[in-house]
Amino acid sequence: MNIGPSGAERRHRVLVVEDDPMMAEVIASYLNHAGMLVAVAADGVMALDGFQAFNPDLVILDRMLPRLDGTHVCRKLREQSSVPIILVTALGEQDDRIHGLELGADDYVTKPFSPRELVLRAQALLRRSAGHTPQPQPAPQTRQVEDLVMDLTTRQVTKAGKPLRFTGRERDLLDFFFDHPGETFRKDELMQRVWQWKVGDSSMISVYVRRLREKIETDPANPTIINTIWGVGYRFGPTP
Repeated sequence: MNIGPSGAERRHRVLVVEDDPMMAEVIASYLNHAGMLVAVAADGVMALDGFQAFNPDLVILDRMLPRLDGTHVCRKLREQSSVPIILVTALGEQDDRIHGLELGADDYVTKPFSPRELVLRAQALLRRSAGHTPQPQPAPQTRQVEDLVMDLTTRQVTKAGKPLRFTGRERDLLDFFFDHPGETFRKDELMQRVWQWKVGDSSMISVYVRRLREKIETDPANPTIINTIWGVGYRFGPTP
């Protein structure tokens, strides 16, 4: 695993997992220019080892890798961490993108892509991730739906008293739901209001809702917290 030059100040650490040396060099160069500290892993096994050693703030993960492919790496990383993951794929089909999101990726780019766009996506995920860092404050208040509780001071979420962990985009959506209990939203409304996406694949919302249900519902197959309003969209909690 190769690590770029370090500076005295704390810089965001990005693990780039890419088996094409030229592509890895280009991505690392753009990220370094944007002020990030970069480590490069050339295959899936090195990626898992490098993740433990480098402790990155973000992972850019190629889907097609030797030794252990990117889908397995993504699944393994998500089992142990909520670090943001951008999946890089040469396959542009909708089912392929959805599969990557279901595995736990927060975003994806399709080859060929603009390195500048990749940097902007990385910066956006890092900002959101930093925004979810708990900030200790006095006199916490809570919101609760069934046994799911959010501490409005720290934004920590627990179910039946046990802390839950979410990816960046899962957390964006859950925060929005907690701020709008009892309201019903269409998929396109959620895309625009949560992430300011005016265009995009609305099926991604279904993926994130499914992932949230697996974590917050007692029975994800029969949800009672995130309710599907058929022909309309989703509602969080009971109707006021």
